[in-house]
Amino acid sequence: MIYLGLPQWSHPKWVRLGITGLEEYARHFNCVEGNTTLYALPKAEIVLRWREQTDDNFRFCFKFPATISHNASLRQCGDLTLEFFTRMAPLDARIGQYWLQLPATFGPRDLPALWTFLDGLPTAFTYGVEVRHPSFFAKGDDERDLNRGLLQRNVNRVILDSRPVHSAIPHSEAVREAQRKKPKVPVHALVTAQNPMVRFIGSDNMLQNRELFAVWLEKLPVWEQTTTPYLFLHTPDIAQAPELVDTLWHDLQQVAPSIGTPPSIPSQSSLF
Repeated sequence: MIYLGLPQWSHPKWVRLGITGLEEYARHFNCVEGNTTLYALPKAEIVLRWREQTDDNFRFCFKFPATISHNASLRQCGDLTLEFFTRMAPLDARIGQYWLQLPATFGPRDLPALWTFLDGLPTAFTYGVEVRHPSFFAKGDDERDLNRGLLQRNVNRVILDSRPVHSAIPHSEAVREAQRKKPKVPVHALVTAQNPMVRFIGSDNMLQNRELFAVWLEKLPVWEQTTTPYLFLHTPDIAQAPELVDTLWHDLQQVAPSIGTPPSIPSQSSLF
């Protein structure tokens, strides 16, 4: 199967679609990209509430906190890592994968720290790593070393596809801000473990999004034969994310029927 979700589970404009929080979101999507944990650990009672609002078919893909991935650069952060896993423990059965979003400053010389960190993680979970340093996209020894190490450890290389947003006409502040913040890196569609994760950073032009998504209509069904992919859909103004789902779902369903029926929420196009 293919898991499909959005980078967050609520937005003020989604209230008109009947999505007021995680419980409603989980009725329409089977996973979520957990961005909140990058910035701060949720309170223990909040984690328990998330468990109550979902069932065992739902999957969270939480980011490691930035205190670990950015501030500590994966070094001497055992206490922080233990605190993170302890806090999220009530959701252990619903973790799709925990993943590291590493900064562009984390380069080839830092790979030993990455391997030490990954080797020390609990073996009960699936993990992913998103890199941004240019050397890891140059198809040279540095990238081969990265890919080899991930393969050896059965860790997913998270794939960022930011082509749509960087191809967009910067006619709104939301698009301009996304173009400033989202890395512009080559798309290396590599499978290094059993749960490849694709982060498709769309624009506000749905026709363009559909055209640039075509490559994934070829890749995902092939990957689905031997792995369980995760697909997360972004838009510059995240309020438009359900519209992007509407735009892509039919094409995806044609090549990967296991994706199921579209979310049973009202048509998005008239709301934006």
